[in-house]
Amino acid sequence: MSTKNNKKLIRWGIIGCGDVTEVKSGPAFNKTEGFEIKAVMRRDEAKVKDYAKRHGVDKYYTDADALIHDEEVDAVYIATPPDSHLNYALKVAEANKPCCIEKPMAPSYAESLQITEAFKKHNTPLFVAYYRRSLPRFVQVKKWLEDGEIGTVRHINWHLSQPASPTDLSKNYNWRTDSRVAPGGYFDDLASHGLDLFIYYLGDIENAKGISLNQQGLYDAKDAVCASWLHKGGVTGMGVWNFGIESMDRVEIFGNQGKIIFSVFEERAVQLFKEGKMTEELSIDHPKHVQFPHVENIQKQLFGDGYLHPSPGETAVHTSWFMDSILGVMI
Repeated sequence: MSTKNNKKLIRWGIIGCGDVTEVKSGPAFNKTEGFEIKAVMRRDEAKVKDYAKRHGVDKYYTDADALIHDEEVDAVYIATPPDSHLNYALKVAEANKPCCIEKPMAPSYAESLQITEAFKKHNTPLFVAYYRRSLPRFVQVKKWLEDGEIGTVRHINWHLSQPASPTDLSKNYNWRTDSRVAPGGYFDDLASHGLDLFIYYLGDIENAKGISLNQQGLYDAKDAVCASWLHKGGVTGMGVWNFGIESMDRVEIFGNQGKIIFSVFEERAVQLFKEGKMTEELSIDHPKHVQFPHVENIQKQLFGDGYLHPSPGETAVHTSWFMDSILGVMI
C-alpha cells in the first residue's frame, strides 16, 4: 500500500482485459476511493494498449510476470479464463500481494484448494468475484432470512435453463463450453454464482450429489445437470441446469411460515410470501458497474477497519467442492 496526498492508496494490476473488465469490474477499481488501476496485462499487445488508453491506465504489459512483480502494483485482479487462474494466482501469492480472482476460482476443487493454501501460507488476502454476495438485491434476501420473515428455512430450489446460443449452434470455440477450461460447461460459469449465494444464505454444504451429461452434442462439456444437496443446518436443496431448453431462472426458498422467490440473473423483483400471499415485492436495480459493491468491500477489508469481505478464498473453495460433488468429480 502506498500513499498519495497523505491518503491510503492501493494500486491494482489486472491480468486479462476481456469483456468482464470493460464495464462490470474494471471501472469499479478506479471508482473506489483509495484504489486505482496502475497496470493491465493481455497477451495481445494491440488490444491491451487500446484497453489502457481507453481506461486511462498508465502501464500495460503482455507478460503477466512483469505486471505481478512491478513495484508500483500493490494488488492483482486475475480476470482470465479459469484454466489459467492457478498459474497466475500462485505467482501472486509468492509475490505476497492481495489478489482478487474471477469466478469460478479454478476448474476444479483441487486447484482451488491449491490457490487458497498458497495465500494462507503467506497470510495474504484472497478474494473471489462472487459479487452477488455484495449486491443490494441479494443482500435484501439475506436480510429477510436473518429476520425470520419466512420462519425456519426448510428447502431451496433453483431452475436455470436457456436455449443453445448461436455460438453453440455454430460450434465456434467458446472457453465456457471447453471441457478443459469448464468441465461443467455453462454450469461452471453460471450455476457457480447461485450455488455460492446459497451457501452464503444457508451455510456450508454437508452432502451433494448430481447427474450431469451432454444431451445435445454441440460441444464436449456438460450441458445438463440436476442435483440434490444438504446444508449442515438441515436445509435440503434441489437444482436443475439445462442449456438446451427454453429460458427460466427461478429460485424459491421455503420456510415453515412462507417463501422467498427471486432470480439469480434475470432483472426481476425479489418477492416475499406469507400464508400463500405475496406481502412484499422489491425492485432493486444493480449499479452500472455490477462489481462495484464487491470492490468497495475489498477496500473496507484491505484498509484495516476490521471488516471481513463476504467472498474470501475460503468460501469460494467450498463452492468449488460443492460443484465438483454435483458433477461427480473424485475429491
